[in-house]
Amino acid sequence: MATYAISDVQGCMAELEALLGLIAFDRKRDRLWFVGDLVNRGPDSLAVLRFVRDLGSAAIVVLGNHDLHLLAVAEGHGRGVRRKDTIADVLDAKDRDELLDWLRLRPLVHHDEELAFTMVHAGFAPQWTLAQAITAGQEVEAALARRPAALYEDMYGDGPDLWSDTLRGGERLRCIVNCCTRLRFVDADGHLNIRLKVAPADAPAPWIPWFNAPGRRTAKDRIVCGHWSALGLHVGANVWSIDTGCVWGNRLSALRLGPNPELTHVPCRGSLKVGDD
Repeated sequence: MATYAISDVQGCMAELEALLGLIAFDRKRDRLWFVGDLVNRGPDSLAVLRFVRDLGSAAIVVLGNHDLHLLAVAEGHGRGVRRKDTIADVLDAKDRDELLDWLRLRPLVHHDEELAFTMVHAGFAPQWTLAQAITAGQEVEAALARRPAALYEDMYGDGPDLWSDTLRGGERLRCIVNCCTRLRFVDADGHLNIRLKVAPADAPAPWIPWFNAPGRRTAKDRIVCGHWSALGLHVGANVWSIDTGCVWGNRLSALRLGPNPELTHVPCRGSLKVGDD
């Protein structure tokens, strides 16, 4: 049995099918980890959602920022459909409720003790241990299961910009969502910069990649993530960041998880370049 992590499909169904063919994926034997953002910006969000949902136990999915945006928009919350969104096919589908109910119950964080890998869409607050990161994700998962409308109303916004165990209510959940689904840069004290989207070499001081934060408490834990197309493929600091920008006309990647992770790519079948991360 092989387990592969795939990041930021974002509605690129043709490339996903090509990638699964290249790795000879067998749903009876193998497992897929989807590192968030199944939908939006690409051309076939509905097809991707249906395909991954129908994989059943062969697929594990964590939520990304675009997935949460879709859920909020579908319930009439947040900021509504934006100009670059490509989620109308999902919103208009006859089976939208079933698909969205399934998506809403996906986790923010997935940890596999046997593989010794943890999956999250974007990253973790430097102050979190792995156990704290898992627990933080579970807080948002509980809110999505019990009172999603309140979460959808509270989750938009860039603050608080520093994690504290004393955070409560909507601010606490928003900070968790931002860390797990939007994080790229922090400063040396662990303050978050959610808006900055450039490659690390182009970032102004004092901003550094979250995985390079001094004293990061998950530094010894192996993490697979995505979200950061400007970073591209990154392997280092026990982090495998595998958003290789398919929706921007680049590549879709699968990382075979194990003691010696291996990467496989397929090219985008057209220069899409339809929107931001």
